[in-house]
Amino acid sequence: MYDGYLLFVITTLVIGLAAQAYVTGKLKKYSNVRASNGLTGAQVASQMLAYYGISNVEIRRGGNGQDFFDPRSNSVTLSPEAYDATSVTALATACHEVGHACQYATGYTPMKIRGAIVPVANVASNAWIFLLLIGFVMNLAGLVTAAIIMYAAVVLFQIVTLPVEFNASRRAMAYMGSIGLPDQERKGAFDVLRACAFTYVAAALVSILQLLWLLGQNRN
Repeated sequence: MYDGYLLFVITTLVIGLAAQAYVTGKLKKYSNVRASNGLTGAQVASQMLAYYGISNVEIRRGGNGQDFFDPRSNSVTLSPEAYDATSVTALATACHEVGHACQYATGYTPMKIRGAIVPVANVASNAWIFLLLIGFVMNLAGLVTAAIIMYAAVVLFQIVTLPVEFNASRRAMAYMGSIGLPDQERKGAFDVLRACAFTYVAAALVSILQLLWLLGQNRN
């Protein structure tokens, strides 16, 4: 059991570090490449929303590392390095988050499914490990099974997140192509978005591996 878990920990650690190094390298590289249109991420986000006829989305300046779309407030939050900068990374980040706003505006099905799973995933992500530990310590098979079911909900959430992220990036790339961004800058934006997508893939892969390990231990 312990040898198997050690192998699992090492594998997931390698996957996580590789994903982080990859995305950090791409973001840093293209943060130093200025977009030829001279627009900030906030300006491009505003123009992309207008291009698709979406007028009720607020663009907010967030803190460091805060780049997200919030369907509850129907707002796009961009970190200072995306909101204020004119780099290829800033444009790619802004357009990706607006891609989520476009999904919400058009009722994109995977986003609806993901939104429906969010409450369950939030509870499960915090509770499953406690149930698992109590179940193992007290030798209560029912609690262990409940913990695994809860963790499976977390894994499902991460899997459903993948098409939502991929589609937002496709929308971003389509818009950047429509405004005539030079090929080299579009390639840079694609590299940034692909790197970010890799982190979601890596997280989903790690979660699936852990779920398989839990299922194997439960059978034993």
